[in-house]
Amino acid sequence: MSGSFAPRQLALALDHSVSFAREDFLSGPSNIAACTLIERWPDWPDRIVALIGPEGSGKSHLAAIWAESAGARILSAKLLSVIEVPAALATGALVVEDLEASDLDEQALFHLINLAREEDAYVLLTGRLAVAGFPVTIRDLASRLRAVPAVMLTPPDDALLRSLLVKLAADRQLALDEPLVNYLVNRIERSFAAARAAVQRLDDEAMRQQRPVTRALAVELFRTP
Repeated sequence: MSGSFAPRQLALALDHSVSFAREDFLSGPSNIAACTLIERWPDWPDRIVALIGPEGSGKSHLAAIWAESAGARILSAKLLSVIEVPAALATGALVVEDLEASDLDEQALFHLINLAREEDAYVLLTGRLAVAGFPVTIRDLASRLRAVPAVMLTPPDDALLRSLLVKLAADRQLALDEPLVNYLVNRIERSFAAARAAVQRLDDEAMRQQRPVTRALAVELFRTP
């Protein structure tokens, strides 16, 4: 993409070194809209916006990039409570991570949205499903969630999936050659979670068998019946 977003990393296995730096984020068609949103802050369509996408799609990485720029605090949605809302908004910017309808404290989220608007604070929500469709019981909260602009992160294209496989492997001190990467791209589901699982499976099996990570090993593991 154009502008100041260079190729960067999307997501890493949590048991390995995780970098949320700007230069470590891989950008592509699947996340260009989300990258643009983060890059153009504070010129947002609303002070409260949402990043929506599957697991491993880069929501947390983009949220961390924005948090550094905006001086935002980062709070897990599971820890959001009414009593914590004023402190959470103390810097005027907040990331609420992994917002799920099943774990939602409706009163706390309602209070957060109202207070953020009163104080002209910025809030970035992240989650796997669009907040507009949350089955909340507080009617005013439902209307507020429907008004939150949402940007979707979609499954990666082949080029981004290749780059992601190489980067995930490099974070495990593994080197994937082009034939191996091409084989994996044609065998695994086109998703961030599948890429991470494939690299972990290769790494684990190579260690178990005490052999290098090669296309031959991948064929053994990912051969279709």
